Amino acid sequence: MSDQQSDTRMAEHLGMSQTESGHELKRVMGPGLLLLFIVGDILGTGIYALTGQVAAEVGGVVWLPFLVAFVVALLTAFSYLELVTKYPKAAGAALYTHKAFGVHFLTFLVAFAVMSSGITSASTASRAFAANFVATMGMADGGFLVTGVALAFIALVAVVNFRGVGESVMVNVVLTVVELSGLLLIIGIGFWAISGGQGDVSRAFTFQAPEGGGMFWPVIAATTLAFFAMVGFEDSVNMAEECKEPSRIFPKVLLGGLMLTGLIYVLVSISAITLVPAAELGEGETPLLKVVQAGAPGFPIGIFGIITMFAVANSALINMMMASRLIYGMAQENVLPAVLGTVHPGRRTPYVAILFTTLIAVALITFVGGVPALGGTTALLLLCVFTIVNVAVLVLRKDKVSHKHFRTPTVVPVLGAITCAFLAGPWTGRDPVQYSIAGILLAVGVVLWFVTLRVMKGMAKPA
Repeated sequence: MSDQQSDTRMAEHLGMSQTESGHELKRVMGPGLLLLFIVGDILGTGIYALTGQVAAEVGGVVWLPFLVAFVVALLTAFSYLELVTKYPKAAGAALYTHKAFGVHFLTFLVAFAVMSSGITSASTASRAFAANFVATMGMADGGFLVTGVALAFIALVAVVNFRGVGESVMVNVVLTVVELSGLLLIIGIGFWAISGGQGDVSRAFTFQAPEGGGMFWPVIAATTLAFFAMVGFEDSVNMAEECKEPSRIFPKVLLGGLMLTGLIYVLVSISAITLVPAAELGEGETPLLKVVQAGAPGFPIGIFGIITMFAVANSALINMMMASRLIYGMAQENVLPAVLGTVHPGRRTPYVAILFTTLIAVALITFVGGVPALGGTTALLLLCVFTIVNVAVLVLRKDKVSHKHFRTPTVVPVLGAITCAFLAGPWTGRDPVQYSIAGILLAVGVVLWFVTLRVMKGMAKPA
């Protein structure tokens, strides 16, 4: 098999463009179900866990970084729309990268970065779950306790992942309703309190940097955190083969889903800062629990804690499933050690890949710990991937297809690539530890890739 054929097979497998039998997937999703999938995929850990950290960076204008993150995500969403309507398969960034550049190593790096972002996102969700569990149960707030609960939780996720979880569309609808209900509750509590004269609305328009100075760079630093709350829309391209008329419905549905979640995030941020001062909101890892306690002290805090835990638990499971399947796919295509592609004979799940990704998550939870570092690393990895996707749109303009598809104005992917690359840079005030985490994760992948390449070349030599 030639390198080019190997690249194509790897990219298509990583994009999960077909079932194992090669048959086309059943098209069952209309606009309504696709919208719920997109909204449910975006909502989750980011807004539940990072609102306080964003407030710590900018003070009362906590909604502004979420708005900027929304605009940056929207630019990249336009690029994804052109690609998914042009190539309406269950593809993804790895396949688009291959089509645009045809470089095996770059395709691999993009795929491994997406996989790594899944693990860091699941680790973030585990920390958020643990913090909310400790707070809801009224336990003493201690770092060791939160870490212990987070490790137990990620182990439970691994067990569920090993047993095999078939996420149906209707299950996604239920999960989305639960996640959405928690955020609508925050908005309702906030506006009820405001109408009753409680809280201080003026705080929502008060900027306060942690060390004084201008507004631009603190907002940019906060946006690098807030961007974590906007990721997830890119996963919807993997549902293309299961959508009815994807080239027609995707643009309206994806843009509508992004706008809906962006509006919810801004309203949640305003409600939160109106009821809880920025300094208090930025303490700990359960900012929205504080909002409920401040705005509706009679509301059973345990109910909201359970909603939060349910939302972040779903995020962790979906991301760990994605990460383990990507590792399995790369092993199957001989770009990672073959042992990572081993399937359990009884459960028919990639148990070695599950163990590998879980061990990485355990290391991140134990040695990195905090939600901002883990969430920020997720955003960093995906910002790099999005930069490449935006460039790929421009490169693939020369590749003509027979059917009509969405075409974004040329300036949009240009701005998308520039803004994503800018937000990924060290000049944003991003914590250097995020580069270290991302670098270590990608270095692990590169080492495994070279080891596999060497083994494959050794096997190809005549005896």
